[in-house]
Amino acid sequence: MSRKLSALILFAIVVLVSCKTEEKKAVAENKEVYEANWESIKKHYKDPEWFNQKKFGIFIHWGAYAVPAYGSEWYPRNMYMDSARYTAQLKHQADGPSREFLFHQKNFGDHKKFGYKDFIPMFKAEKFQPAEWISLFKKAGAKYVVPVADHHDGFAMYKSNTTRWNSFDMGPKRDVLGELMKEGRKQGLIMGASSHFAFNWSFYNKKDHFDTTDPAYADLYSSKGKNLREPVSEAFKKRWWLRTKDLIDNYQPDILWFDFMLDTPEFREYRPKLAAYYYNKGLEWGKEVVLQDKNFYEQAFPEGTVIYDLERGKLPDIRKLPWQTDTSIGKNSWSHVTNWKSKTANSLVDDLIDIVSKNGNLLLNVGPKADGTIPEDQEKILLQIGAWLDVNGEAIYDTKYWRTFGEGPTEVGTGHHSEGGNKAFTGQDMRFTQKDGNIYAILMEWPENNKVTISSIKASDNIKNVTMLGSDEKLTWKQTDKGLTVQMPKVKKGDFAFTLKLIK
Repeated sequence: MSRKLSALILFAIVVLVSCKTEEKKAVAENKEVYEANWESIKKHYKDPEWFNQKKFGIFIHWGAYAVPAYGSEWYPRNMYMDSARYTAQLKHQADGPSREFLFHQKNFGDHKKFGYKDFIPMFKAEKFQPAEWISLFKKAGAKYVVPVADHHDGFAMYKSNTTRWNSFDMGPKRDVLGELMKEGRKQGLIMGASSHFAFNWSFYNKKDHFDTTDPAYADLYSSKGKNLREPVSEAFKKRWWLRTKDLIDNYQPDILWFDFMLDTPEFREYRPKLAAYYYNKGLEWGKEVVLQDKNFYEQAFPEGTVIYDLERGKLPDIRKLPWQTDTSIGKNSWSHVTNWKSKTANSLVDDLIDIVSKNGNLLLNVGPKADGTIPEDQEKILLQIGAWLDVNGEAIYDTKYWRTFGEGPTEVGTGHHSEGGNKAFTGQDMRFTQKDGNIYAILMEWPENNKVTISSIKASDNIKNVTMLGSDEKLTWKQTDKGLTVQMPKVKKGDFAFTLKLIK
């Protein structure tokens, strides 16, 4: 190599390094790249690639509502419903007292003397061990964790600078979110937080024979009057904003997830303000952050400005932009209740596969007990999912969607809160992912007669070999005019969902 050429190469390297340095310096000096309007946000925002690669996370609903452990995490609301009451969407009414109201009256007495606030000193979390939780989530195969920072009840599960009603100053007397963040990052997981506080404004029923109307507790039960439909005040929205900023600034969540109410017209002006603030903070911290919302009431965040989330539901087909389903291990609750009914690991693995095949992620919720322990049945299910991922994770993590999401007769319910009508998958159902040029065909159940034909595989796909993850047995397969026919191993490996690797 000539000296002149060497000098030119060296000069090019110096210039490249210099440009990168100047770019970093520019970002550091001009941290507020995003302006609080959708035009600016659309111009600069790009979905973080890392989120789409992780595929599986853990949600945690834990708070003072775990003390009564009855009904659901909506106990704080329903315990005050003594007559006509509204549903979650504030649209329909039912007559008579709620079961939570009757339960509370029987077990804790008069609602004026013993209100929701009085559960907080009972919420001691004496057995809470963050390292054990995070270790369990890792064994389950989760790559990120999203604890609930504050639910509709208004009690913050962190050391808050904006409310006295928080887990550091009351109840457990610990910074629950902070401890989980620290331990999760120590063990290599990505850590987020969820906010449900916007609905606190109209969460509690206000009547004179309840403690919810006492001005001394307005900072927990909200300052709204007795009318459930009273518009959100500007003072409350400002309070919500300061509380959200406090959460962002002090915990630097990699994922910030929001529940409904933020997507109502009343919070419309705050949404671009939130997105710009959080995304600019991500630049300041030097990391790509993820903002999530349900777009439940309206198209709250324009497509391509946040990652869309579906509660207890799925999509019917591939969505080219990343998305997420959040659901619970519990069929009947997100928080721990004494009559908790768990789904099976089989059905949850099938959910994960179906969602990933359509370019989505699964955020799976656990509901710890008030003492800080995760119930044994939930732990068992998490470990079963982890065992499946130990064998089949190659077909899940870091994969892309294929040209079709799957085959088979079983359809899934789509949209929010549609999972209740889903039927179990059969041996004819399969889902596809791809990675490194290879295709993964995941069979939801073991096929009849130990044989499967994959009709989506064409001769032009040039399959060179077929193996099954977790099995050393050599498989017999052939291309036919009906597709790719595979003879399954003689020995069945595992109890649910089986992955064929189609090597090209």
